[in-house]
Amino acid sequence: MTFHWSWATVFLPWIGAAILAAMPPRGRVPAFVNLGVSALSLVLALVLLAQPFGVQGWTRTDALNLPFVLLSAIVGCTTAAFSAATVDAERFDDLRARAYHAAFQVFMGAQFLALLSDNLGVMWVAIEIATLASVLMVAVHGTAAAVEAAWKFFILCGVGIALALFGTILLYLAAQPVVGAGDPGLSWGALQAVAARCDPGVLSLAFVFLLVGYGTKAGLVPLHSWLPDAEAEGPLPINAVLSGLLLNAALFAILRAKAIVGAHPGALPPGPLMVGFGLASLLLAAFALWRRRDARRLFAWSSIEHMGLATFAFGIGGAAANLAGLLHMLGHSLVKSGVFFAIGAAAQIKGSQKVADIGGLAASHPGLGWALALGIAALAGLPPFTLFVSEFSMVAATAAAQPWLLLPLGVGLLVAAAALVTALQRLCLGEATPDRPVEGAFTLPGGVLWASIPTWLHLVLAALLALAAPAGLAALLREGARMVG
Repeated sequence: MTFHWSWATVFLPWIGAAILAAMPPRGRVPAFVNLGVSALSLVLALVLLAQPFGVQGWTRTDALNLPFVLLSAIVGCTTAAFSAATVDAERFDDLRARAYHAAFQVFMGAQFLALLSDNLGVMWVAIEIATLASVLMVAVHGTAAAVEAAWKFFILCGVGIALALFGTILLYLAAQPVVGAGDPGLSWGALQAVAARCDPGVLSLAFVFLLVGYGTKAGLVPLHSWLPDAEAEGPLPINAVLSGLLLNAALFAILRAKAIVGAHPGALPPGPLMVGFGLASLLLAAFALWRRRDARRLFAWSSIEHMGLATFAFGIGGAAANLAGLLHMLGHSLVKSGVFFAIGAAAQIKGSQKVADIGGLAASHPGLGWALALGIAALAGLPPFTLFVSEFSMVAATAAAQPWLLLPLGVGLLVAAAALVTALQRLCLGEATPDRPVEGAFTLPGGVLWASIPTWLHLVLAALLALAAPAGLAALLREGARMVG
């Protein structure tokens, strides 16, 4: 049963992509078909959540991946709703409209496959498909800046995926003497079971390549520079799935590898490497936030910061830090995608995505402006949202395990929080700047309200996750934290 629901969750978006690529782009019909497919994907994710755990062929369901499958379906659905409200202002011609909607659903199917895969090779292929679909969406406008950003995205992530492929081959070679040739040597579950009998040197080398390779796609320093360009130049809704979903899938792959390599006592400990990459990403992004004048680039750098924080937490390790890392990934995806909805709507209203041109949003458009203000406050780690809980837990776990790391962690958190609060004041408070709506902006009934609702929904979910998470989800996250190692 689980096998069929897993593959249904993967193939439904791909079937939708084929339909969207073939159908004539008449008015808003493709946008609503896209939304319908995304809503059905959310239903399938909820059904999958109710199925027993298990491994069937190339797929597996467990406590670690199911919360992220549900999160991906939620973000995909709300992004499709936001896209329906804003896509007219993108002014796509027929070919670009087809490419955009089809690539969106190709991305969603690949995202689900990456999370549900029990096979190293299948996961690698799924993340590569998601990357190529993202590159197409970033480049879809065809402007010089968009094409340049897409090429940068493609080349840097191409380097990363090549390194990840080499790491995948090394993991397979490490397991081959124990499990033999074929699929068992590519199974995450089988590899973790036999890791203690594999060559520790090969395991260690494999993890280094996987961390750097998938870390590129997760936006970790030093191969992070594709992210601000991609999020500044692509269509507005793409920011939500890039920061909210693609980065998670890449870090998820690193967590699977960490669980395998960490099972061998003689292998290189994954923790210090992850702490190093996490701190480097946090500190660079925290200071870079002060220099951003473009709102979309500002929040792309915030994504680098938060992925660094999650990586740092998993590097500290242990049940408390791992749980903090999982909560941070979930909370960041919800809040960041909601913030990108709000900043995208503001950019269409003001006719610019420059911070200086979006001032006083709370005065001119209260519903949208206060949603953006709360979202930025959540990104800064303020209560009552999930990121406050995860960062507090992270600090407590660090104090217990590696207290000497509190200084760089604290500096990064404080500098980033101060930069985001400053951005909140500039974007949302003070005197309102004049509206210069982009042609075609918010032509649906309800207009700005339609685009604001997904932001508020994400903020509510982020607050509930911190204050009143369902018992079943909390149990899944605790078990998932144990699985990370």
